[in-house]
Amino acid sequence: MGELPFKISVLVFVRDVRGRHLLISRAKEPNKGLWSPIGGKLEMAKGESPFECAVREVGEEIGLHICESDLHLFSMVSEKGYEGSSHWLMFLFDCGKRICELPKSIIEGKFGLFSESEIDSLEIPETDRKIFWSIWKKRCESGFTVLRADCRETLKYFIEEDSQ
Repeated sequence: MGELPFKISVLVFVRDVRGRHLLISRAKEPNKGLWSPIGGKLEMAKGESPFECAVREVGEEIGLHICESDLHLFSMVSEKGYEGSSHWLMFLFDCGKRICELPKSIIEGKFGLFSESEIDSLEIPETDRKIFWSIWKKRCESGFTVLRADCRETLKYFIEEDSQ
């Protein structure tokens, strides 16, 4: 595998007032056709921080106005060779502010609200299924987990730090 671009992004785990998870069925790559938390890439040329990116993406994608104090950074994940096309450094946030209704579809995809048990039966990225959701369950309210994932052949991941 030659050199791949390195991208930095955020994923924001948002719930509604009933505790259901907001996911987007992505209309674009990466993860086209799969359900995922909302998020996007940092505007690195502007010096945007992960928290600033999360606030911006939540506002742009679902129209929810939040501030940095509404977010809990619960994980940082470095992925090697995702889909054979890039490396990713991702910051995973839980959003403390809840939505009241399902947002309207956007160019990036359509939204759905799902209980934790329903997520298991959805078409979601392998890394989300094997890594992100278990970390969210463990760390959504407190603590922080850092891990690296190697996606080049079969998914392997290693916890580098895990704290309460």
